[in-house]
Amino acid sequence: MDAQPSEDPTPSADAQPSEEPRPADGPQRPADALTPQGHRPAADTPSSESSQPSDATHPPAGPTSLRKGPSTGSSAGPEDDTASTARPFAHGGGPKPPERPKEPGGGILMGRPFGVPVYVAPSWFLVAALITWVFGGQLDRVLPELGALRYLVSLFFAVAFYASVLVHELAHTIAALRFKLPVRRIQLQFFGGVSEIEKESETPGREFVLAFVGPLLSLILAGAFYLALLAVEPGTVPGVLLAGLMISNLIVAAFNLLPGLPLDGGRMLRAVVWKITGKPMSGTVAAAWVGRALALSVLIGLPWLTQSGLLGADATDSVGMDTVLDALLAAILAAIIWTGAGNSLRMARLREHLPELRARALTRRAVPVETDTPLSEALRRANEAGARALVVVDADGEPLSLVREAAIVGVPEHRRPWVVVSGLAQDLTDGMRVSAELAGEELLDALRATPATEYLVVEETGEIYGVLSAADVERAFVKAMARPS
Repeated sequence: MDAQPSEDPTPSADAQPSEEPRPADGPQRPADALTPQGHRPAADTPSSESSQPSDATHPPAGPTSLRKGPSTGSSAGPEDDTASTARPFAHGGGPKPPERPKEPGGGILMGRPFGVPVYVAPSWFLVAALITWVFGGQLDRVLPELGALRYLVSLFFAVAFYASVLVHELAHTIAALRFKLPVRRIQLQFFGGVSEIEKESETPGREFVLAFVGPLLSLILAGAFYLALLAVEPGTVPGVLLAGLMISNLIVAAFNLLPGLPLDGGRMLRAVVWKITGKPMSGTVAAAWVGRALALSVLIGLPWLTQSGLLGADATDSVGMDTVLDALLAAILAAIIWTGAGNSLRMARLREHLPELRARALTRRAVPVETDTPLSEALRRANEAGARALVVVDADGEPLSLVREAAIVGVPEHRRPWVVVSGLAQDLTDGMRVSAELAGEELLDALRATPATEYLVVEETGEIYGVLSAADVERAFVKAMARPS
C-alpha cells in the first residue's frame, strides 16, 4: 500500500519567495508599490513556471494513495522568510490564470460505488492478457479436454481476480469515508489497484485501521473461496477457478502485509512508529527505508527463490526464458516499491511544510478605489500607499471586484488616464473571499475550490485585509520545500 499522492500539483520550482505581509492600512513601502511609471523593465520580472501539469491552487498535499503490490492493488512567519524584492504592477508580467480542476481521470470509468469513481487503466488490459495466457497454460495441464476454451476460462479468472482487487480497494475507501477522509478515485492498473485518499489520517490508530482493512478483506475473500471450493468437485472448471482465486487472494494479503511503504504493511508500520514517537514524519521515514530495503530484497531474492525451486518450481541449471521473465518481474516490482517509498517521503516532507503557508503572511497590501476611478489615478494612490493591489469598492466601501494584475500590464501607459478600473476588474465571488486566518492545507483547499489569480483576504470582522495572489502562494511553497526537514 502506498502513502504517496496521486499526481496533484505542486507549486513551480522556479518560483521566488513572496513578499512580507502588508495589510491594507499598514505603513508605506514605496519600493513595493504599484508604480504608474514603472522602475524596472519587464525583463527583470521573475517568472513563475509550473514544474507540474496543474496549477498552484491545488493542494500540494495531494491525495494519499493506497497502492497495492503485484497481485492487488492496494501570525505571519519570520520576515526573512517572506520578504523579497517586489514586482512592480505597471510592467511586471502577470501570472497565468490557473485552470479549473478537472475530473480525475486514469482510464475507463467503470462506475461510482459510494460516490467514488472507479477507473480501469489501459495497462490493466496488458495484465489481463498476460494472466489469460499464463493461467490458460496451467489449465491445459489440468483440464486438457477444454481445448481453446481454456483461454475463455482464463479470461474469466483474470476479471474475477481484479474484482477481488476492487473489493480490497473498496475496503480502504469505506474506511476512509468512515473517517471523513475524501477519496478522489479508485484505479485498477498494471500491478493491482490504488485508492487515492486526499487527506492524511488524523491519528496513528486510524492510519493503522485504514491500512489493515485491505489485507483483511483479501484474507476474508480467500476464506470464502476456500469454503466454496469444499462444495464443488475437484478437477472441474469451478474447482480450478475457486482454487486459483483463493491462492491469489492469499498472495495479495501476504504481499501487502510486508512492512514497507508503499504497501499496506508499510503504512501499518508507519502508524506504529508514529504512535511510539508521536511524530508522523518519523514513522514515514522508518517505513520508507524499510520499503527501500524490501525493494532490494525483491530485486535479488525473487529470481533466486524461483531458480532454487523453493517456490515449488523445478530448479534449472540453464538460463532460459523463465529466468529472464523472473528477473524482469522482480525488477518491475522493486522499481514500484522503491519509487513508492520515495514518494511517501516526499509527500511527508510536503505536509510538514504546509503550515508555513499562511494567508496573513502572504497577503499584498491593497488600496480601495471606486468603480469610475481612472487607472492612472488608482496606480498613483497605490504608489503613494506602497500597495501592490487594487480593490474596487462601492460608495459604502463594500468590495465589488479585484483589479487583475495581468489586465493592468496589458494597458499602455498613455491610455491609463482614460481607462477606468472597473473595466479591468474581476467580480468577486464567495469563493474568492478568504479568511486571513487560513493556513496550510485549509488555505490550499480554499484556493482550489475557486481557482483564480487573486483573492480578497478579509478579517473575521469582514474588513479588507489585502489581496492574495496565487503566484505568491507558489513562491512561498517552493521556498518552504527547499528548506531541509
